[in-house]
Amino acid sequence: MSKKKFYDADGNEVKAKSVKPFYKKWWFIALVVIFVFNAINSMGDDDETEVETDDAELVQEVEASDEVEEESEEVVEEEPEEDESEETEDVAEETEEDVPTEFQSALNKAESYSSLLNMSKQGLYNQLTSEYGDQFSEEAAQYAIDNIDADFNENALAKAETYSDTMHMSKKGIFDQLTSEYGEQFTEEEANYAIENLVTDYKENALKKAKTYQESMDMSPEGIRDQLMSEYGEQFTKEEADYAISNLE
Repeated sequence: MSKKKFYDADGNEVKAKSVKPFYKKWWFIALVVIFVFNAINSMGDDDETEVETDDAELVQEVEASDEVEEESEEVVEEEPEEDESEETEDVAEETEEDVPTEFQSALNKAESYSSLLNMSKQGLYNQLTSEYGDQFSEEAAQYAIDNIDADFNENALAKAETYSDTMHMSKKGIFDQLTSEYGEQFTEEEANYAIENLVTDYKENALKKAKTYQESMDMSPEGIRDQLMSEYGEQFTKEEADYAISNLE
């Protein structure tokens, strides 16, 4: 495509000057650069504002949460546990204070008789109330029996051991002595416990009894045998009595 030619008034050809488009001119480019720079700065400020706003809201939420937790901790305070041992001691002290002196004295006496003499429940009661004994009232004695800490089975066993070791009694003789109303006055159950748990040799007991009759009463072997087996005597079995007679000197 040929370029269009221009002429002046004299007919001379005039060369046309090429004119740059406005968007290629320096001032337009400068304006564009300034506008873009301002736009970028404006966007950065908005982002910072949004971030600062978000951070502020987050801080407020955390602070509010902490305040709620603190309030909850203040409300849900653990109540101090009551010392049960102190309560028990207080009750025990009050109980002891309510017990009459005579009742407590009777209990103390009963505990001494039980631990030192291995007495039965009925034996303790009789001793506490006897006019020849401690002369406590029946109410005080009963309080002592009801509150004593004793194992009467073991008391019966201890008594049985004494009768076997010192008096060389037979099984039946020990049982009768433990249950007799004129003896120890243990129950049949307590006496049976004692007999079942007593460790002794009744043949040797029969022999020792036979020697006592021979040496102190000058009895004949047959007289000794009868005494050993008699229901009114020692109540050994025939086997035990025969062993004793066979081993006399």
